[in-house]
Amino acid sequence: MHIGIIMDGNGRWAKERGKPRTFGHSEGVRTAKRIAKAASDMGVKYLSLYTFSTENWKRSETEVKFLMQLLKKHLREQFSFYKDNNIRVVHTGSLERLPEVVQKEIVDVEELTKDFSGMTANLVINYGGRDEIVRAVRKLQEQGESEITEEKLSSAMDHPEIPDPDLIIRTGGELRISNFLLWESAYSELYFSKKYWPDWQEEDLKEAVDAFASRSRRFGGVTETK
Repeated sequence: MHIGIIMDGNGRWAKERGKPRTFGHSEGVRTAKRIAKAASDMGVKYLSLYTFSTENWKRSETEVKFLMQLLKKHLREQFSFYKDNNIRVVHTGSLERLPEVVQKEIVDVEELTKDFSGMTANLVINYGGRDEIVRAVRKLQEQGESEITEEKLSSAMDHPEIPDPDLIIRTGGELRISNFLLWESAYSELYFSKKYWPDWQEEDLKEAVDAFASRSRRFGGVTETK
C-alpha cells in the first residue's frame, strides 16, 4: 500500500497556542516521525510525505530559512530511526534551488538507507506536480523521444518504480491536493481530516486506512449490480 500525506496545519496549530509558525513546523516533524513509525508497523510499503512544495518558496524569508534548517537537522539526526525501523528514504522533487547542505543531506540519507528493505519513506521536497510533469517531458525530449505516451511519461517521473498512491490524506481541514503528485494520483482515494497535522496520532492513521478499506475502487470501470 502506498499512502501520501499532505501535512497541513502546522502554522495554524501554533497560532492557536500563541506560538510562532516555526514552533508548529518543529512539532510537525515530530508528528511525521510518529506517523512514519505507525505506518511502518502497519505494514505500509510506501509513505510519501509532502514536506516542502515549490509554492512554499513564496513564504517569508525567515520561515523558509527555518524550514531549510529543520530539514537539514532532521535528515542528519534521524538515521538511527531509519536504521532501527529498516526504512529506506528517497526524495521526490528537484534538488535545484535547495541549499547545498540540504542537497547533500538528501543524497547522503538516500545512499545510507538504500539497502533497507522495509517501508520506503518518500520525502517530497521542493516539489510541485506540474513541475514534475514538465521535468519529465523535458527528460524525454532530451532522450530524443518524438512521441510522448502515457507509459513513457510515467517512466520519466521522479520515481517510476514507486506505485501510484492508493490513498492521499490531507490534514488541516482544507479540501484540495495542492499540486501533490498530480500525475500519480489520478485514481487515488482521498481522505480529508479536520485535525491539524501536529495533532495526528496513530489512531488517526488507522481511521484513514479503515475508511480507505471500506471503499470500492473501480478505476473508471463499473460494478455489476443485480
